[in-house]
Formats: sequence, C-alpha cells, structure tokens
Amino acid sequence: MSDDTAKATVRGVVTADESHWQSAVHRAEVIGRLAHNDRVSAGAADDAAAELGLKRRQVYALVKRWRAGDGLASDLLPGTSSGGRGGERLPDEVEAIVRKVLRTRYLTRQRRSVAVICREITHECQAKGLRPPSRSAVVRRIGRLDQTMVVTAREGVDAARSRRSAGGSAPVTEGLLERVQIDHTPADVIVVDELHRLPISRPYVTAAIDEATKCVPGLVITLEAPSATSVGLCLAQMAVDKRAWLERLGVEAVWPMSGKPVRLYVDNATEFKSEALRRGCDQHGITVDYRPLGAPHYGGIVERLVGTMMKLTHELPGTTFSNPRERGDYDSDAKAVLTLTELQRWMALAVACYHGEPHDGLGGRTPAGVWADKAAELGTPPTVTNETAFLVDFLPVERRSLTRSGFRLDHVQYYCDALKPLIVRRELLGKFVLRRDPRDISRIWALHPDTGEYLEVPYRTWSRPAISVWEQTAAVARLREQGRAEVDENALFAMVEQMRHITDTATAASRKARRDKQRRNNNTPPRKGADPVLPPPPADSAAAPVAPFEEIEQW
Repeated sequence: MSDDTAKATVRGVVTADESHWQSAVHRAEVIGRLAHNDRVSAGAADDAAAELGLKRRQVYALVKRWRAGDGLASDLLPGTSSGGRGGERLPDEVEAIVRKVLRTRYLTRQRRSVAVICREITHECQAKGLRPPSRSAVVRRIGRLDQTMVVTAREGVDAARSRRSAGGSAPVTEGLLERVQIDHTPADVIVVDELHRLPISRPYVTAAIDEATKCVPGLVITLEAPSATSVGLCLAQMAVDKRAWLERLGVEAVWPMSGKPVRLYVDNATEFKSEALRRGCDQHGITVDYRPLGAPHYGGIVERLVGTMMKLTHELPGTTFSNPRERGDYDSDAKAVLTLTELQRWMALAVACYHGEPHDGLGGRTPAGVWADKAAELGTPPTVTNETAFLVDFLPVERRSLTRSGFRLDHVQYYCDALKPLIVRRELLGKFVLRRDPRDISRIWALHPDTGEYLEVPYRTWSRPAISVWEQTAAVARLREQGRAEVDENALFAMVEQMRHITDTATAASRKARRDKQRRNNNTPPRKGADPVLPPPPADSAAAPVAPFEEIEQW
C-alpha cells in the first residue's frame, strides 16, 4: 500500500446521513468565509450563527475546527445527535403560521427585517396558545425560499434580473476557476495503435474551460466513452500542477492553469449526476450547477471550445471532419498516423498556443495574461498535491461485506494484511464503502470504519494481471455464453488471458482487436516506477508528418 493512498481520508463523505452531509456543506460555505479572516468579530459570528441556527460560541468552535482541519466539508460534519426530539420539525399549526407570515409580511416591498418577522410569528403563536419557533427555525425556512422569488417580491423585477441568465448567457464571473464549464465530445480524428500504427477509432475528449479567463484548466483524452471516471480524471488533472504530466508526455510548454474549481457548470448527462461526483464535489467544496433541460445553449462557452478544438483536428491526417458530406471521399482510416499519446501531445501544444493568443472575449487580451493578472491580484486557486487521494473521491462507489478472505467484488477476491484486525470484528461493521478505478481493477480502496482512511487492497492472488472493468465484463459475458451458471475467479482470468491472446494475434487484421489492445495499454493508470511514455516516432518514420497548425480560432 502506497503512502499517498494511506492518507486519503473521507471522514463521512459517503457514509454520512444525507441531512447531516447537507448541513456540513452549508456550514462549510458559511464558516469557510469567516475562517479566511485573521479575526472573527462578534458581529460576524452572530450573523453566521443566525444563518446556521447556532450560538455564537458554536460558530467560534466551528471556525477552530475548520482551521485545524483540511478545509473540507467533512471537517464540519455534525455529531451523532439528531438535534433533539423532532429535530427541525415544527407542529403543523406553527408551520402554517410561519408560512402565512412569510408570504404576507416578509415577501413584500416593505422589506421587513427577520427580527420583525420573528416577533409577528411569536405574537400569532402566543395568541393561539402555541409554542413559537426559534429564530434559527424561521431563518432556515427563509433560506429555503426561492431566492429569485424573494428578491422579486422584496426589491422588484429589476433587482432580480441579475439572478437570471439573460438569453442563455451564464452570469458574469471574475475569480479564477470561480465557474468552470466541462463537457465531452468524440474527437474528429482517427488514432492508430502504437505497435502496427493501424487505425483504431475516434477517441473521446473531456474538456474544461474557466469562464472568467477563457483558459483551459483540464483536458483528458481517452478511448473510453464518457463516464463518471472521465469527469473525475478531468477534475484531477485540473486540480494538480501539470508540469509532471507535461514531462511524461515529453512536451515543453507552460500550462500554469491549475486548481480546484469553485463551481462546475455541466449538462444533465448521467455521469454528471453520479453519487461519486456529487459527494466528491461536496467534499472538496465544489458546487455543481446543471443546465436547464432542453437548453444546450446555456453551456455556450464550453460548446464553442469543443467546436473550435474539433476544427483544429480537421487539419490533422486521419480527420473525420464534422460530417460525411464534409469528409467526401477522404479516407480517414488510410490517412491516420497519430497514436493516442501523440494526439495528447498535439492537444497540449494547441492549448498552450491558444493561451498565448489574443481573445476577442477578453478585449483582445490573451487568456494567459488575464490569468496571470488575476492570480497576482486574487492569488492562485488551491491545488492538490496528492492526485491519487483526490481522484479516489470521484471514483465509482461499491458497498460490500468483509469476509474471512477479504472482499469479493465482481467475482474477484481482494485482500491485504491491514484487513486482519477488521476481519476479527467484521460482524459488527456492516458493509464497507469500496472505490474502484474502472481502468485498473487490480486494486480497490476500502474505507476504514475507524480512521476514515482509504486502505489500498490488491488482488488476493498477486500474480493476476491488471485488467479493466470492460475486460472483466466481456469475460463474464463469454463465460455465460458457454453455459456457466457460476463464474469463479480462475475461470474469469483464464478467459481474460484467452481474449488477450486472441487480440494480440489478430491485431494486424482486426480494427476492434487493435482498439481493445490499445484501450488496455492506455487506460492503465501510471504507477510509481512505471516505464516512461514511449517517445515519438523518429523523423525518418514511414508515418506521414503532422502538418503544423498556423492559426487558432477563438474559443
């Protein structure tokens, strides 16, 4: 087990009760702002206490916990207490009074204060012999109101206009990574395998763009269809310093745009609504906003980015263009020469060049220049030093019981010595939270119930090869076709080995076999001490050279 992985903690990210988790996220928003100040005044603490429904001393205690912690939402998870009998619930008669007073007295142009509203609610409750609610209970119910409706009722339509998008345009942002749009697309180019340099397929691109600076903080290219893992990989690349990644690619370029985004703006695809993405973003203080249904133009910035990136690929050999009519009789397969790694290098250089080009949307300034100015004025966004631990927070979640032989997940057994103390009392622990990288299932991460750390748990049989989820699924399907009612681990890996042998021997003839083999090679995450990335082909290679791009359109 690596040292980095052992420090990946969640402290309730996937185990906390939903109401407690949402309370922690709300606390993180309020307390995080206070904790940035060197001194928290009594007035600021009182305002935060009113917003959170706490006492002043509790606010100071939360600020202390936040500063002593890692700046994560889980640092402020409430205790096991449910808040007393009834929790936040009020008697139906009291709830009715609160709703009536808010509707008739609070949502008016007179703009009565919260103190006045609380007094009126107290008066009406006492007149009916009811126990009035606390101020915090009233504040919570005000906070649940639609804020656009509140501003419209209290301040007028003009004041509320800034809270609505105008003509599909996103609200103006000023800070670095304050709002990042992210989306996927198939690349308009065919890539080739690294062994025979024969065509495989179109890869997928997951791209992110910062609205304020028009910079590209994240870009991932894979042979896998878009998924929650694709989003996690893009976020992980966005959050870490890119110098090591550029060195592995062999690219000499400057790409300083890194850090954790404040908000993500995405469409309503399934991968953007997964439990792993939602809780991972909550854990790291990232808010996720979704486009309105049926309104794809709301993501116009990233759509333009993706469209321009694809236009650039039309200059590459092996391009598929945007449609069959535009492609005509151009043979994309025959002209393809770039491997997936070479396409990643080309894209990295294209992005670096784009960052240095004047942009009309920035008044003729360059994205890199705007980023540098904002970084000097506001400071750079926080980055992540432990990429593995960050990525784990966004991997798919599974839940399994611990047995004497470890964990069994999809016919594969996982075990390590660190599980021994837990096996002794496994009947008392319930199901464990497990996370697994679909690209490499040779290890899983199990959440320790006591320490809140992820334990890296490898195959029980170390001699097994690293395989991906798609290989595992395909092998199980073939075994079922052969009439096997039950699938055991030995049969599973024997089938994977057989499938790989078929793929290797058929690589020169079969396009699908080449794609499967390249997916296996490219999708395995890099490990410590792994072999370096293959260098680009020599200058005298038989492959046609890649034509340089001379002009980059505005993204």
